[in-house]
Amino acid sequence: MTDVERPRADLSSLVIRHSSFRVASGFTIIELTVVIGIVLVLAGLILATSSYVYHKGARARAEAEIAAISAALENYEADNGVYILATSVDAQKQGDPTSYKAASLLLYESLTGDFDNNRSTDSGQASYLSFKPSQLSPGDQTANVTFIKDPFGNSYGYSTINSTDPTKGYNPTFDLWSTAGTVDTTNNPNSSSWIKNW
Repeated sequence: MTDVERPRADLSSLVIRHSSFRVASGFTIIELTVVIGIVLVLAGLILATSSYVYHKGARARAEAEIAAISAALENYEADNGVYILATSVDAQKQGDPTSYKAASLLLYESLTGDFDNNRSTDSGQASYLSFKPSQLSPGDQTANVTFIKDPFGNSYGYSTINSTDPTKGYNPTFDLWSTAGTVDTTNNPNSSSWIKNW
């Protein structure tokens, strides 16, 4: 056989085919932008939901604390014939939680029997309610109590003064409220966002 007559080998059978030799493809700028945008939208939704859940939880806790304080006040009244007398009606009309601290401290002292505010009941004093450390301000457990704080970090409001006409003296009952982290700028003591016992 001559060179001309020799059959040629099929070169296609010599080519090695292997799956690991594929060309890698990357993400385009548009694909990356879309993915980042979706991640940002989802993160925003999660943050908005967690803020809503925190606020709802704080409202529920404030309602429970107001109910517990109200029950303690009823026990105090049953023993003493009168509710703890506090006059914060002006603060109630202003809606400024920082001005409730004096009435809140009076409430703490009378319900716990801790008149020196050192976080322990004084000897010979009746205790109607024990507060958790997280309910008292300041948070430092070695410092003296300055007020009872609501879950929003503000002082609870408390009053027994006649709110419609302070010159008429005291109500036969009491008002206890939390501003729910808001300040009422309209001078309306019945703000719809407040948490109250009435």
